[in-house]
Amino acid sequence: MEHWIRVEPDVKIYVNDINPLGSRTILFIHGWPADHRMFEYQYNHLIPLGYRCIGVDLRGFGQSDKPVGRYDYNRLADDIRCVIGALGLQNITLSGHSTGGAVAIRYMARHQGYGVSRLALFAAAAPSLIQRPGFPYGVTRETIEQIIQATRQDRPQMLRDFGDIFFYHKVSQPFSDWFFQLGLEAASWSTMAVAETWLAEELFRDLACIQVPTLIMHGIHDQVVLYPLAVAQHQGIRHSVLIPFENSGHGLFYDERERFNRELSAFAR
Repeated sequence: MEHWIRVEPDVKIYVNDINPLGSRTILFIHGWPADHRMFEYQYNHLIPLGYRCIGVDLRGFGQSDKPVGRYDYNRLADDIRCVIGALGLQNITLSGHSTGGAVAIRYMARHQGYGVSRLALFAAAAPSLIQRPGFPYGVTRETIEQIIQATRQDRPQMLRDFGDIFFYHKVSQPFSDWFFQLGLEAASWSTMAVAETWLAEELFRDLACIQVPTLIMHGIHDQVVLYPLAVAQHQGIRHSVLIPFENSGHGLFYDERERFNRELSAFAR
């Protein structure tokens, strides 16, 4: 069931509510610069097991509206709050990949985990995607600035280059083309705005606000969100479990999809 949920007077968010009669609900927040379709191989596993899967396209991406304006974590977390409220969701597993994981963490802190009983983080871009004083574990600021500049100059080439480091295992050319098209669905301005958000946002304090059981899954070969960030999340979130994926990069949901799906479905029971 498809919905367009109004989160501001002139902004609607696209939501695909798959198997709405399912007994257990997982809400998925995608990573940059894709959309909810990146979790196709999770939906196909979880739906036959009785799960209700809700895929959200963040503003600026997929089929959601693409306004010019704010793309900080507060704004994106507020959009998720509107979705959860509009659908009347309770006792859900909130999950997020990469930037989506960072948004999920901000949601838990900013909205006191409203409606959420479990949190699942996949290669989450937290507590800081970039290196900062006292936190040397992220990528450099220059790396992100180069992504922004590449987006401005030749966005399709930037997306191709990003796709080349996304997965640890080689994917087929048709799969690579499909994944590339997900990125093209986003607006150029939202693609750059979220990247600029990475430079400004920190989630160190947010981690301590999380009070629900939390599953952290992260590929040890991740070249986008480096594995030490997962260790920092585990140290900062009470009641968290960290599962390293030894044969995965940033796209662990596909690199080791059987194991990934097994861990997620067991956690979200």
